[in-house]
Amino acid sequence: MKYKSQLEFTHKQPDKIGVLITNLGTPKAPTKQALKPYLKEFLSDPRVVEFPRFLWWFILNGIILNIRPKRSAAAYQTVWTEQGSPLLLHTKNQCEGIEARIKAEYGDTVIIDYAMRYGEPSIHSAIDNLLNKGARKLFVLPLYPQYCASTTGSTFDALASDFKKRRWLPELRFLNHYCDNEAYIDCLATKIENHWEKHGRAERLVLSYHGIPKRYLMNGDPYHCQCHKTSRLVARKLGLTEHDYVTTFQSRFGREEWLKPYTDETLKSLPKQGVSSIQVCCPGFSSDCLETIEEIGEENKEYFLENGGERFEYIEALNSDPQHLDMLSDLVINNIKDWKMDNDIELREALANVMGAEK
Repeated sequence: MKYKSQLEFTHKQPDKIGVLITNLGTPKAPTKQALKPYLKEFLSDPRVVEFPRFLWWFILNGIILNIRPKRSAAAYQTVWTEQGSPLLLHTKNQCEGIEARIKAEYGDTVIIDYAMRYGEPSIHSAIDNLLNKGARKLFVLPLYPQYCASTTGSTFDALASDFKKRRWLPELRFLNHYCDNEAYIDCLATKIENHWEKHGRAERLVLSYHGIPKRYLMNGDPYHCQCHKTSRLVARKLGLTEHDYVTTFQSRFGREEWLKPYTDETLKSLPKQGVSSIQVCCPGFSSDCLETIEEIGEENKEYFLENGGERFEYIEALNSDPQHLDMLSDLVINNIKDWKMDNDIELREALANVMGAEK
């Protein structure tokens, strides 16, 4: 195997700590043509769809990729902004906000970049960028508060796949969840309380998380438990009783059973239970995206109102709230604060020259 070299490496280059922020991904444009390669990359991941590869290849390429791109493009068109994808924009802003806070304490010792698991900018290109700038230690922060093999695990797979092709590997640290981090719970509680101060409280708070097939839970994925733990901690922080809130799961795909209760079915049934007003928060999404803006804010809103609900409000994701950026920056600092860098550049260059190094 031919291993990838550090093309911009020089012996004069100071060693740095690299920080990589990652999120799920987004197509380049809200079009059928852009959605097809994006969906193919996403749905071809065996972490996302745990199904026999041979059979899934025919289903994906023969059916899904001929139908779903057009439907998904129509949905993306409703949330697309002048700056592009909401998820990409929020992740970029989060990266910049974290970078400003880290640089205030570490200066140029720490360099930060962001990447998407699927689509662009890719994890491979971001690692290239960080290593070429001198990163010899790398901390990776997937913006998934709750661990799931389909998201966090898949991100690690992408790192491992990239590392298999590199000669010089950085020391690696990887955060696999922060579902019960006190500062994260505080961020969610503050977001909800601020919404209440402006709009008043609804009869029920719905905490909606992205779903996964129930089979994944039964095979040992901790995601379901971590979602409920986040909900319990937020409810406790807000002083809610079990009657005041409900945890649900959205975005199911296919015919098999997923984690229940389903968000859409819950919103359809609540008016029949006498609940006329609800507020929905999505604690598992660090950034607003298609699944929050369109699926919750439009599609599920219609379900609730069409079935007799009178008041529906979506509480935005944490996005680039200063408190959220402070929390994420603290996660970074707590994971890199004991890393020491040896940067005796003059000695390194002199020894390299003695050994006949070309650069």
